[in-house]
Amino acid sequence: MLQDILMLAALFILRIVVPLLLVIGVGYTLARRLTGVKLDFSPTFVMGVGGVLALWALAVITVVMRLTGGLGQVTNLNDQFPLGLWIGFDVMAGAMLGGGAFVLAGMVYVFGLERYRPILRSTILTAFLGYSLLIVALIIDIGRPYNIWRPLMYQNIHSVLFEVAMCVMTYTMVLALEFSPALFERLRWRRAWKITHALTLPLVILGILLSTMHQSSLGSLWLIAPGKLNDLWYTPWLPVFFWISAIGVGLGMVAVESNLSSRGFKRGLEQGLLASLAKFNAYWLGFYAVAKFADLAWRGKLWMLAEPTLQAALWWIEVGLGAALPALLLLSPKVRQSKNALFAVGGLVVACGILNRLNVSVFGLWSYTGPIYIPSLMEIAVTAALFTFGAALFALLAKLLPVFPAEHAELTTG
Repeated sequence: MLQDILMLAALFILRIVVPLLLVIGVGYTLARRLTGVKLDFSPTFVMGVGGVLALWALAVITVVMRLTGGLGQVTNLNDQFPLGLWIGFDVMAGAMLGGGAFVLAGMVYVFGLERYRPILRSTILTAFLGYSLLIVALIIDIGRPYNIWRPLMYQNIHSVLFEVAMCVMTYTMVLALEFSPALFERLRWRRAWKITHALTLPLVILGILLSTMHQSSLGSLWLIAPGKLNDLWYTPWLPVFFWISAIGVGLGMVAVESNLSSRGFKRGLEQGLLASLAKFNAYWLGFYAVAKFADLAWRGKLWMLAEPTLQAALWWIEVGLGAALPALLLLSPKVRQSKNALFAVGGLVVACGILNRLNVSVFGLWSYTGPIYIPSLMEIAVTAALFTFGAALFALLAKLLPVFPAEHAELTTG
């Protein structure tokens, strides 16, 4: 019954609401150009809303088909390639993009670097939404979604997947508790705010531990594929590289999120703080790039970088454009002081970080399997829908709750 209702609602949006919004947007655009009449709202915004609603409706239809007909109904996965876009991007990259939260929380609460507090809450919100949607994606992807509770009752302490499942679940709850003071401030629940504030330090320490564990364990998952994962990525240091890259990409995501929220909410940008983090990230990304080269040299695989293969090209893009080049650019004070340059470099780091996760989970396996798996349009639609839904939730919560420093100064100082 619920699935039928969801399908009907999605079809209603696709066939009636979205075309109506597109017609309104196009009509008002033409009217504005022909008559010069200015509107109280942007036609582009109306058409954008229509496009996003269409994407969400298509995702709902896909999820309903997946739950009723199985993964084979909507994905291009098979027995030879059981893990695809929903794991490589939604789960592995989703966890990585939240890496900035445990870094900034540790800097503020553990090391007492209070100057970074203004960008902490928005970073925690980004991580919380990312991990929450990661769990949604995992529910959609696993073969039997109704069994997702089983790790709680049937613990396999020898399984890396068990450790990842428990850490992700616990860390998501920790992020929710770390962000809860924003809700209590809005509701004026001073006692609840004081209790959670008192618990913040142990929660942050626990969050750093949990995040370190599952970020590295996501890399450990691929150690079971020797001979299948391309040697450019298969290394005993893969868990360490996953953890290092999560920090670098997480800090890049902080610059991207801060810049976008500054533009979207018409507020100031904490350029000095972002520049300071960028300087640290320059050395961190440089260390990561050197470590990747050193690993190949240690294993005697440097010659693979000169081969005319797709994997070699992707490795150069991932490490060269995503780590080495940003490290050099961020060493320049001019780049760090320019909000547009910092945003561009942060976006480059994030994009190539996502490519790293896809290289390990998808493209790096093509050396063994061949390109037998390319994501279906329905897989891409669900991933894009989750991404845009997360962005919409961030915008909504940032409007309703005191996420930015000027909005929550009163209660914290009162």
